[in-house]
Amino acid sequence: MTRKTLLPSALSAALFVSLIIVAPRARAADGARRVPTVDDLLSLKTLGAARISPDGKWVAYTVSEANFKADAFVTQIWIADTATGRRMQLTRGEKSSANPRWSPDSAWLAFTSDRVGDKSQIFVIRPDGGESVQLTKHETSVAGFDFSPDGRTIIYAATEPPPATAKERKEQYADFEVVRKEYNHLHLWSLAVTDASDAPAVGKQLTKGKEFSVSSFSFSPDSSRVAFSATINPDLIQGSTSDIYVLNLADNSLKKIVNQPGQDDDPHFSPDGTQVVFSTVMGRQPYFATNARLAVVPADGGTPRSITDAFDENANFVEWNRDGLYFSGQQKMSSHLFRLDPSTGKLTRVSAPDNLMAGGFTFTRDGRQLAFTAPSPQALSEIYVTPVAQFAPRAVTEMSEQLKSFVLGTREVVSWKSQDGTTIEGVLIKPADFDPAKKYPLLCIIHGGPTGVDRPTAVDTRTYPADIWVARGALVLKVNYRGSAGYGEKFRTLNVRNLGVGDAWDVLSGVDSLVAKGWVDPSRVGCMGWSQGGYISAFLTASSDRFKAISVGAGISDWATYYYNTDITPFTINYLGKDPVADPDIYKKTSPIAYVSNARTPTLIQHGELDRRVPIANGYELRQALEDRGVPVEMVVYKGFGHGITKPRAQRAVMTHNLVWFNHYIFGDTLPDLANLPLPKKEEKKEGEKAGSN
Repeated sequence: MTRKTLLPSALSAALFVSLIIVAPRARAADGARRVPTVDDLLSLKTLGAARISPDGKWVAYTVSEANFKADAFVTQIWIADTATGRRMQLTRGEKSSANPRWSPDSAWLAFTSDRVGDKSQIFVIRPDGGESVQLTKHETSVAGFDFSPDGRTIIYAATEPPPATAKERKEQYADFEVVRKEYNHLHLWSLAVTDASDAPAVGKQLTKGKEFSVSSFSFSPDSSRVAFSATINPDLIQGSTSDIYVLNLADNSLKKIVNQPGQDDDPHFSPDGTQVVFSTVMGRQPYFATNARLAVVPADGGTPRSITDAFDENANFVEWNRDGLYFSGQQKMSSHLFRLDPSTGKLTRVSAPDNLMAGGFTFTRDGRQLAFTAPSPQALSEIYVTPVAQFAPRAVTEMSEQLKSFVLGTREVVSWKSQDGTTIEGVLIKPADFDPAKKYPLLCIIHGGPTGVDRPTAVDTRTYPADIWVARGALVLKVNYRGSAGYGEKFRTLNVRNLGVGDAWDVLSGVDSLVAKGWVDPSRVGCMGWSQGGYISAFLTASSDRFKAISVGAGISDWATYYYNTDITPFTINYLGKDPVADPDIYKKTSPIAYVSNARTPTLIQHGELDRRVPIANGYELRQALEDRGVPVEMVVYKGFGHGITKPRAQRAVMTHNLVWFNHYIFGDTLPDLANLPLPKKEEKKEGEKAGSN
């Protein structure tokens, strides 16, 4: 069957540009279009993982939306018929369902959910609907799973149940933890699908003990072996100890096939089962800012051979079939699918056009069709299906219909030269009626990472309500500062031992470039960011007087404070080289607190109470230092949250705090008491909660 939206095979990928890259955004009647509210942005449904069925008839995908009543972002599974485009929601309820995986015969769709007992378990459901069936009844949550190629077995990862002595210890001594001594190692279990279909079961344990903790795994084509990666324990600081193992399911014999320094992860067998491909840094140290490569090794062990050295970015494995090895990777703000001949090294880009931002590629069993997700400057992320031989995608979802009633800014890619001559790119968001003869307020939004990247996608829905400010008459600049992903290894290493300093050059030069165009009122410029973006914002608030106001979200103020308290201490060593005692000068050079005597900018500090990634001491340290110097400062602590603010009501608070802060300093509004934000009328509140619970 064909549809009107199906691209004829004779059409080139150039037509795809007109479909998802430059097509005008769907609009309602002009009178119905309005500026979105914070709740509108939070209530937009978003796509997650998409998996095409082995037979190519269906695409399973997840949709997440805010449920304000339950105060949760709830994820459910949908499927789309690839021939007709018919869509159907498979799972429902207040509990999320995620991680869809097809059985090899496409008859069942498995997924994980904590709908029973608040522990994530595996369920299956038929693609034509009906009741789901619970397969696992593990005492702890299932962390990941996959079907064997013959469909008879599911392998899943979980931690071992706590020993009886743990309960006795708690009863006798209350609850305590010995730091970096007590871990729950992840191990593998196997489950016979037929038996588990009759009644939920605990699988047969395949690995055990405290020698390693499993992180990722996959089956051999003949279902007889499992390749997996494992670290010496599950502590995040042990990422560099990850090695590759092969487990023989017939006798449970185990062999380590890759044992080299640095991170080795995500193993997959070749189509004939004789080799294993895996992600690796090939023993290089430090490795955080270097390219992750793909390498192959004989399935019974040997010397690894790197095969993606010619690709100057991280190579992420997708599929290895009869046509070659496929991986995805970034190229500046775009992302694509590539095919590699492992024997010759010949590399071909499969996807198009150049500015495609695609991800989540999955293949059918025969390797002839694939599905993927892609957003654009005018559209939310949608799911597309296409033949592999001729890249001619067509959409099977219509998530962007949600935008048709909103007034949104336009997105475009801009570039400029930084202080040291480095070319920096960013995303500039303009009002729809932008006039180059006018001067606008400017708000800079800085991404985290530092190896994150900002892209020209249709709308911003969390933390910083960019489109609300743009609709009010501001420009928004999102800066891909040095260290950002997508621009190659050399670019990602430019802030090694230069964190904050070089990053600040990139933000300030971006502001200067827009001022030089005559587009920006230099007296009304603000800056904000979360995590690494919060750190850069803190650096700017301490070292620059260029900004009218700044917001620091979960940001580092003192690298020594960070190093001694974070859950990922190797991150600091990778970028700064040594610890604070061994090299105090580099910690002083890169820490905002070292420059705080120069601070003048009103600063909002936002932090999760239980943040272990950027411990909250960083926020308190910056707040007190600014207060001591008479700089206007407010700090808001979001109770019960770690590094991310993951519930809709708290996100509502985060966004509103940022909105009123910059509305005051940039637009001149009265600044409300941040502890007593304006409350919506009851009718408005009910409407917002209703919108989030559909």
